Amino acid sequence: MPHDRQRTATVRSYWNTRIHDLEMTTQPVGSPKFFEELDEYRFDKLAYLPQVIDFNGYRGKRLVEVGCGVGTDLVRFARGGARVIGVDLSETAVGLAKANLAAGGQAGTMVVADGGDLPLPASSVDVFYAHGVLQYAAEPRRIIDESLRVLVPGGQAIFMVYNRVSWLMALSKLMSVKLEHEDAPVLDLYSIAEFRELIRGFSRVTVIPERFPVKSRLHHGWKAAVYNGLFVSVFNAVPRALVRRFGWHLMAICEK
Repeated sequence: MPHDRQRTATVRSYWNTRIHDLEMTTQPVGSPKFFEELDEYRFDKLAYLPQVIDFNGYRGKRLVEVGCGVGTDLVRFARGGARVIGVDLSETAVGLAKANLAAGGQAGTMVVADGGDLPLPASSVDVFYAHGVLQYAAEPRRIIDESLRVLVPGGQAIFMVYNRVSWLMALSKLMSVKLEHEDAPVLDLYSIAEFRELIRGFSRVTVIPERFPVKSRLHHGWKAAVYNGLFVSVFNAVPRALVRRFGWHLMAICEK
């Protein structure tokens, strides 16, 4: 399949001018406090993530994160002893991720590159991590193919995409609230079946629906009041087994 370089360039341009969750901190961009506040916000909103991914469980492993952004997750992996490589299309993101690693006293390799065309040898990494990346990628299947190429036999890949059949999609339509980065050049949502088809090629795949309602700091006004004051508590009172498939995030733990 020909590489869609123009679409990839458009995606790069978009993310070079945006920092995810920037509105959640008033600290100077790139300062240690800036990174601390983004980390606190991310793991408050995504409290499930350390329960699904053991950031301390990859000591000595070579781990590449594609779409690393400012390096919030990458720093946690590095702190846990992983030998990390951060990759992002955005020069802005890579520069900030370098600063984040340095602020946290961690070492790692940072590369500006396309996740579908990595400057890594075949069978050279133990773990491939791409959380919240495939849905914004110009060519997501290329990233999957690269993960299969660069992983060692038995290596692990971890992906997350947005669930098209989710509580957040239903609520977004009902209350006419836009999704974050809805203006991105690419924003693809997946059903569980579609996600499984996208990540075909692994010997074993476990898909875990996650990310259920937590109180929002991002939105304000009456809609936020209804969401925070009523919807969050009511939804979370429903037995999780009945609503698990409607989680906003679809996590995939894959073995090559």
